[in-house]
Amino acid sequence: MAYISQYQYYNNNGNTPQNANWGSYQYISLYDIVNNFMLMHTGNHSLVNNEERYKVLFHAKRAVQELNYDAFKEIKVLELSVTENLRFVLPSDFVNWVRISLYKDGYLRPLSENIQTLSSNAYLQDNNGNILFDQNGNVLQPQYSNIDYDRISKTKKSIYLNQNSPYNNQLGWCVDGFWYFDYTIGTPFGLNTETANFNPTFNIDKKAGVINFDSSMSGHPCIIEYISDGMEGGDDSLVSVNKLFEKYVYAYILYEILNSKLGVQEYVVARTRKEKSALLRNAKIRISNIHPGRLLMNLRGMDKIIK
Repeated sequence: MAYISQYQYYNNNGNTPQNANWGSYQYISLYDIVNNFMLMHTGNHSLVNNEERYKVLFHAKRAVQELNYDAFKEIKVLELSVTENLRFVLPSDFVNWVRISLYKDGYLRPLSENIQTLSSNAYLQDNNGNILFDQNGNVLQPQYSNIDYDRISKTKKSIYLNQNSPYNNQLGWCVDGFWYFDYTIGTPFGLNTETANFNPTFNIDKKAGVINFDSSMSGHPCIIEYISDGMEGGDDSLVSVNKLFEKYVYAYILYEILNSKLGVQEYVVARTRKEKSALLRNAKIRISNIHPGRLLMNLRGMDKIIK
């Protein structure tokens, strides 16, 4: 790999952006990983010989993806405002979410996932319940289903939580930040604890690629913290791996190649598999960042009296 000078690291040789190389030393690029493997792990006296570069590149990418799913502590963060359609389009490299929050009054307010349905497709039907089609045989669909229309038009009820209010734990409507309730005698029986949260709730539709919110989220900024696949939108020049996992990536490539090759003894494949697993465990321990200072901060609350 190529090393850079301090001036290039801090100021990018006077070019823009200035922060292009900040933090880069902890990572090794995909290009360097493939080159190092071809130089050091292939040849006449190696287990891997005459292997095509594109195969090595494929397995290296798979190793990076697996690390992003399982081991990396690197979380991407994106902020977008939720408009009147109460939807947040998932980032293009989204794999799984870590936390979704409402940003209000300078604080992040974590939202709860609503496992109940917040959105659905709908088909147009005639008076007899028969589905309607266009001239090409495609099903006709309205702009919104009933459940979507109720949610967007703010006619779908939500749980209101406020210990200082007589309407605490009751179902109501949130319109432009104000809550409205039915006139009731007594209190509702039982609380739906799945959606009991003072903050808005959400439901992710992965197939549609959106996050659906309840009506109280309209007009507010949403912060999503999520896990990426690490492929940087298909630009191989931007893909990199933390150096703590570099040796694991080499072991992963070696195992995948030997495991799919004819004539390789089973004990050789088993040995490379064990080595790959051991290197992954070691790397996870190294990157876990278990510092005495952090443990001390957590232990300070042990003697706190809980009423």
